[in-house]
Amino acid sequence: MGFPLSQLFLYFVLYSFLGWVMETCYCSIVERRLVARGFLYGPICPIYGGGVTLMILFFTPLKGNLVLFYVVAVAVMTSWEYFVGWVLEITTHIKYWDYSQYRFNLKGRVCLWVALTWGVLSYIVIFLIHPPIQARIAGLPMWLEFMLCGAFLALLSVDAALTIRNLVLVALHVESVTQLAQELQLQAALGKAELSDKLESGAAALRERYSDQVAQLEKVSRRFRNAYSTMKASRKYLVSHEDILAAAERAKAELLRRKNALKSFRTPKN
Repeated sequence: MGFPLSQLFLYFVLYSFLGWVMETCYCSIVERRLVARGFLYGPICPIYGGGVTLMILFFTPLKGNLVLFYVVAVAVMTSWEYFVGWVLEITTHIKYWDYSQYRFNLKGRVCLWVALTWGVLSYIVIFLIHPPIQARIAGLPMWLEFMLCGAFLALLSVDAALTIRNLVLVALHVESVTQLAQELQLQAALGKAELSDKLESGAAALRERYSDQVAQLEKVSRRFRNAYSTMKASRKYLVSHEDILAAAERAKAELLRRKNALKSFRTPKN
């Protein structure tokens, strides 16, 4: 689309870093502590790098029509944020940000006021920030441009590999904790159905396994939780009080069915 790939990659890296700086400053002020945002180890937030790269590719031709520019910016950037949030949730089972407390949100991944803010930020980036950056990067010698791309690509590859490994561990532990929680949930449900005496033998071991998995999950997710204090398991992996009550009712219904079946079997037929 008229942009050399090497320059687009440098834009991606630079704006990922600037996005990290912006998020880190904002969250540190809000939470009154140092919050190094981003799930990568390095000072970089790829969602901003990818978002600004989209701005450069698709919004620059619209600079002559500010209304159309703003509408397209809101639509594209909100779709991008939703897509990234969705991908992270289905791959890691973790919700890293949640707008559910705001009105006019869509599954907590995007909301109206953030969408409108994306339009303003797009204007600031394309009209004010990017032109001088574009001039400086375009003025780099070709050899330096390629050296920077190679160095950043190597660093990002290592960082991404380590982060993906950590994310996989988090996802596996979330699944394990959820499965064990459901088993404990069933234990409690059957206990309410007056079967606890038959299950007590394995309950202690199950609780110990659950506690161990929770501890492991706490360990591997500590860095992410420090960066995203509101992160939580996605809805599929939450075990709520309502789930426990529903399991109890199912267990009672199953117990009643078996009792009735046993009575029918023992009742002599005429």
